[in-house]
Amino acid sequence: MISLLLALPAAVGLWLVTAGRDVSVALARIVTAVSAVLTLGVAVVVSAAGSSVDRAWLPDLGVRWSFGVDGIAVPLVLLTAAIGVLVAAHAWVDLPAGGSPAAFLGCLLLVEAGALATFTARDAVLFFVAFELVLVPMWVLISRYGDPHDAAARTEAGYRFVLYTAVGSTLMLVGILTLVTSAGTSDLWALADGASRALTADRQLLVAGLLVAGLAVKVPVVPLHTWLPSAHTTAPTAGSVLLAAVLLKMGTYGLVRLPVATVPDGFARLAPVLAVLGVVGIIWGGLICLVERDLKRLIAYSSVAHMGFVVLALAAGSETGLQAALFANIAHGVISALLFFLVGGLKARWGGVDLTVSRPALRESSPRLGFLLVLGLAASLGLPGLAGFWGEFFAVYAAWSPADGRPRAQFIVCAVLAAVGAALAAAYSLRVARTIWVGDALREGERVTPDAHGTELGILGVLAASVIVLGVFPGIVLDRTAGAVSQLIAWWP
Repeated sequence: MISLLLALPAAVGLWLVTAGRDVSVALARIVTAVSAVLTLGVAVVVSAAGSSVDRAWLPDLGVRWSFGVDGIAVPLVLLTAAIGVLVAAHAWVDLPAGGSPAAFLGCLLLVEAGALATFTARDAVLFFVAFELVLVPMWVLISRYGDPHDAAARTEAGYRFVLYTAVGSTLMLVGILTLVTSAGTSDLWALADGASRALTADRQLLVAGLLVAGLAVKVPVVPLHTWLPSAHTTAPTAGSVLLAAVLLKMGTYGLVRLPVATVPDGFARLAPVLAVLGVVGIIWGGLICLVERDLKRLIAYSSVAHMGFVVLALAAGSETGLQAALFANIAHGVISALLFFLVGGLKARWGGVDLTVSRPALRESSPRLGFLLVLGLAASLGLPGLAGFWGEFFAVYAAWSPADGRPRAQFIVCAVLAAVGAALAAAYSLRVARTIWVGDALREGERVTPDAHGTELGILGVLAASVIVLGVFPGIVLDRTAGAVSQLIAWWP
């Protein structure tokens, strides 16, 4: 079943990309939708049954074709498969210009396949290969199917995405190879269970530094975040959703699966620096969002701030911190998907999302869109009862009570600053709500913004319901990850 989970979107995606214009738009949409739904069904079965595969792949190098799921991977696998269904459904609402629709849909499926392979890989080298498989189709989505009115911006954003990711991947590869050759195995479970403990303290620090630096690009961690706003601003709506809800999670998942799990001593020595960078991201992202004019770019910078909470929680090094990071990962994936679908819909209706342009109030002209926007903003600022609250709250709590060996005074200061960053999130969310939801009175002869309906309303409704359910019942995720987190901590020396 796990082989089917990976092969289905990969095979259909490759066929759509290679067939290109030979496939009609209707057929491409149907095939993509069916493939995405089947992938979600298989993901549910794999998550419930714990399916795995382990076969020799490169025996001379000791690399195995090994995939499996545990409590850490399952929520991300389900999130990726669910987002895959939603972006496939969105193709019935909006297909960007710039190339073959079939190739566009194929790239979406290839990104999904690469992410699923990343979250299920149980071999360090295999993890790197899967991680890199996402690079090319995402670059195509940004540079070819991005903003049709600004080819130069598309090209620049695509090149910046590739450059940053390639440099980060190079560092990560060197770290993985150093780890594997030093420990004598590439099995991630064996490495977490103690195979890497034979490394000297300096070698652990070296490996942790390389892995953290490489993965920090994908998270992204300040100051390695500058590729993200341009990529989000120019990418098509479906590309922005995948980028925020899935690709950023690959970076944080990699931090948990590689440096945190395999070289915990080396990671602990880097944790104070990582905590500071996480807090800088929270404050910096919040301050930029207070003055940013482009709404899509604002949501991108808010992602930098939200991922700062994940980084801070991981740096705290406690069980609470790991749980907070894993939950915040899922919560941000759902919230960011909701906001980017909303912003994409508004941009299609208005022709732009410049916050300085006077527009009619959504609460009057488009009440469904207005309500969903307010809900997404409320979740983004961490309102209790919605998905964004638990990850941020527990991240601050974990920083206030870090694991033994962390500089307690420094982490308490980081916790206080992170709380200030949460207040900034409330400020910029209210600014957006005042500008768009409250808006201005509808002038005579001014066109009313069409409200959400049909497929678009269904997509937004699913995400809105998920935001509420995760906020009211966080145990859905926390109970699933608790066992794996406890096991991971038990492996630490």
